[in-house]
Amino acid sequence: MNFNRTTLRTTALVCAFSALAGMTVLTTGCAVVRGQETAGAYIDDAAITTSVKARMVEDKTVSAAAINVETLNGTVQLSGFAKSGAEKARAETIARNAKNVRAVRNDIIVRP
Repeated sequence: MNFNRTTLRTTALVCAFSALAGMTVLTTGCAVVRGQETAGAYIDDAAITTSVKARMVEDKTVSAAAINVETLNGTVQLSGFAKSGAEKARAETIARNAKNVRAVRNDIIVRP
């Protein structure tokens, strides 16, 4: 029963992040108009962000709520706060291992 509840919670969070990414794509199309990136790259970046956040939610050593993830042209920027250097490093590892990530900029601040 506990396994099913955990699985359902993880699935719900992944769906919520996917919906958020989809809404972001629909409501902020102006970035593409300004020539910052192509529509395809914008969608790819949203998918990368969603993937990284979903992996952070699944990883119990990282506080997904305290770490922000933004992606531009395949470069993931992490910001927010971590409780330890190990949590900061783990968040970076999760981001680096996500599909289609070109680089990671880790601006997470360790705060005890």
